[in-house]
Amino acid sequence: MAELENLKKIASQVRRDIVRMVHKRQSGHPGGSLGCADLFTALYFDHLRLKSPDFNMDGTDEDLFFLSNGHISPVFYSVLAHKGYFPVAELSTFRAIGSRLQGHPTTHDKLPGVRVASGSLGQGLSVAIGAALSKKLNADDKLVYVLMGDGEQQEGQIWEAALYAGSRKVDNLIAIIDYNGQQIDGAVKDVMPLGDLAAKYRAFDWEVIEFDGNDMQSVVQTLNLARKNAGNQKPQLLLMKTVMGMGVDFMMGTHKWHGIAPNDEQLDNALLQLEETLGDY
Repeated sequence: MAELENLKKIASQVRRDIVRMVHKRQSGHPGGSLGCADLFTALYFDHLRLKSPDFNMDGTDEDLFFLSNGHISPVFYSVLAHKGYFPVAELSTFRAIGSRLQGHPTTHDKLPGVRVASGSLGQGLSVAIGAALSKKLNADDKLVYVLMGDGEQQEGQIWEAALYAGSRKVDNLIAIIDYNGQQIDGAVKDVMPLGDLAAKYRAFDWEVIEFDGNDMQSVVQTLNLARKNAGNQKPQLLLMKTVMGMGVDFMMGTHKWHGIAPNDEQLDNALLQLEETLGDY
């Protein structure tokens, strides 16, 4: 296991990348990206069994990760770049015309690390189930991970997929929900309350683990527990409590930073709060 302090330092750089990318293009989604920086760092720098940077779309004999809530692409791109999938300097092209780093991840430009176009919410869990079943058919013992948003749980396709995975015992699947309580139009509880998500997934025959997604030790321990639990006849849901905008005080805990960019003064303020650890691009 990578040292926790080292993972925290990487996460700080990822957060710097996020605010700089969104600021430069004056477009993007910083709030959820900042909240998920710890998870992405732990996944790619400690947990996932990968062949990176030797990426291929087959994904045989390695863990697979799918991003369903594709609007948080800044955190995904930053981690992939620092992991060596493509040059870190390419982060400067985020959302530029002709860039491989569009607002939602796409596959037509063959960006290493991206396995599915995403951002049309509700679809990622279905894709991950298909990949998990493929691994079972091919006697591949690696696991499939998918990250979804909490507002995304308002999509009907999610519940069709959840019902299928539980009934078919897709136990090489680990789904994660970023439960920050915010979506683009306001608090999730005000837009469409989700009720007891843990109880709902358990009723669909899933194993559920709740944890703090902004505490690196909790993230690492939970991911390791989920891997240990795999193969026990149930898909797993990791219900991850985070704070939208985590790490930048004026962005934290509000839907207002779901999809707007900081101005020059706000960028400077944010960067003062985030340690540069790997070097800015």
